[in-house]
Amino acid sequence: MKIKFEDIILFENEDFLLVNKPPHLATLDERTADRGGSLLRLAKEHNSELQAAHRLDKETSGVLAFAKNPAAYRHLSMQFEHREVTKRYHAVVGGIHDLDSISVYLPILPLKNGTVVKIDKAEGKIAETIFNTIKVYRGYSLIECIPITGRMHQIRIHLSCLKAPIVCDPQYGGEPIYLSSIKKKFNLKKDTEEQPLIQRVALHAHALSFKLMNGEPVRVEAPYPKDFEVLVKQLNKFGA
Repeated sequence: MKIKFEDIILFENEDFLLVNKPPHLATLDERTADRGGSLLRLAKEHNSELQAAHRLDKETSGVLAFAKNPAAYRHLSMQFEHREVTKRYHAVVGGIHDLDSISVYLPILPLKNGTVVKIDKAEGKIAETIFNTIKVYRGYSLIECIPITGRMHQIRIHLSCLKAPIVCDPQYGGEPIYLSSIKKKFNLKKDTEEQPLIQRVALHAHALSFKLMNGEPVRVEAPYPKDFEVLVKQLNKFGA
């Protein structure tokens, strides 16, 4: 799938450029040999000065900020460091959950291979996420996740601790989601295998709020990509 960088721009001024990162695309170049490029590489082709101010997991879609100059990069980095940036994610999780400003405050430790984390109260780094239920379906929930800290896989493992793992996240206990599991009358064509409604961790970075160089607050929202939109549409249609 060829991505045109211009098509994913959500917001731009003289200091910042924010995009809607597609799923299955790494934010930065991966350490191993070239495996499908990165968002940063696309950004540099568009404007060689751009620097990624934070990162999203490869599978996660949504709003991602780039700085156009060193002063803007410092300005946004400091806001991340002082936890003055508000990140709002949407996730589809297994189970029915009524969460109203529920805070999960559990320390996270990355494991040796660097691709997975665990909760470790002795060795882990402080991590906090706030969760709100947006909508409940038959057997599933759409959840807003607001990470206060920015640890790797933080939202995924904290939801798992609430017994609300994200669908299609086997690493943290999330099962695939099928149309047959939400639609009452479902007939699969003979000799075909049913595919999951989404082929990745169902997590989308929906909005980012921060202050521009002049102190003016801005909130940038990223519409759902096609796969996440289809999933939520099917839940609204058959799972309500």
